[in-house]
Amino acid sequence: MTDWHGKPYYSLDAYCKNTYQHKLYKIALNAHLTCPNRDGTLGLRGCIFCSAGGSGEFAASLPEGPLFSECPSSSDSHAALDIDRQLLEGLALFGGKKTSEEYIAYFQAFTNTYGPLPYLETIYRSALSHPKVRGISIATRPDCVGEPVVQLLKGLQQEFPDKFIWIELGLQSIHEKTATYIRRGYPLKTFEDAYARLSEAGFPVIIHLILGLPMESQEEMLQSVEWVSRLHPFGIKLQLLHVLRGTDLETEYLAGKFETLTKEAYLSLLSECIARLDPEIVIHRVTGDGRGVDLIAPDWSRNKKDVLNSLHHLLKEKNIRQGCHCEDKP
Repeated sequence: MTDWHGKPYYSLDAYCKNTYQHKLYKIALNAHLTCPNRDGTLGLRGCIFCSAGGSGEFAASLPEGPLFSECPSSSDSHAALDIDRQLLEGLALFGGKKTSEEYIAYFQAFTNTYGPLPYLETIYRSALSHPKVRGISIATRPDCVGEPVVQLLKGLQQEFPDKFIWIELGLQSIHEKTATYIRRGYPLKTFEDAYARLSEAGFPVIIHLILGLPMESQEEMLQSVEWVSRLHPFGIKLQLLHVLRGTDLETEYLAGKFETLTKEAYLSLLSECIARLDPEIVIHRVTGDGRGVDLIAPDWSRNKKDVLNSLHHLLKEKNIRQGCHCEDKP
């Protein structure tokens, strides 16, 4: 039986300890890319919930000047040097904190496979070459993972066989009405094709879902979780809906068009999600992070430690362990 290290679900922390014998900390990176939902290909304002930083607010500080969405030259060593700089800044943030001395380089901001292939190769190789990086995790959109990107990643995996390459796909919901509302910009079939392409190539996939999206019932949210569970991906992120400053979601919220989940409602929903997840799926996130200065709602989510403690208490009280209500256990 898989060792969950005392938790009632298979956390990323447990996975890393089982696989690498110690915890791996993440260093968030900004590759200076953009998104088809922002550069005019699909739209200009991004998904309705996405912040100006493209969900990369925790990446290292950025240099002055334009973003590399203007098609950077891969021959310019600036790209590799900037990834090195961000990694150094990220390492410095740990200060005197006792760590494993190995890290996950997390390409977080915007769409991290949306750029010229030579440039993508440069930034990925720069991170994989760092002696303290155990592997990389690449956050992206399913409509930006074509066969050329997969072939590039396969080449890098062969070049760095002792390091991992994870791909995080933003799905958010399986329901098309929700996808339209949040301006996701692609149908479910596009996600299915990208997931199949990556899985066939042997890349672990982490699927991102948002809980608490406007107009979705608890039943619909659980349907998304059950659908993902049946795919048997490597990992899942369960993200509490945050209303962030400067997003179109903020406008909707301040106009009174929806309410965010209460702490009690979220924890109850989350416990049901965990119960329905295949017990071999690694849960990479059960709440979410947002810069305090940008968070509009829900205010209770600021205290992440309290949220986690309350979740563990509720799971124990309800006698729930991951997969206990899963109809498709391995």
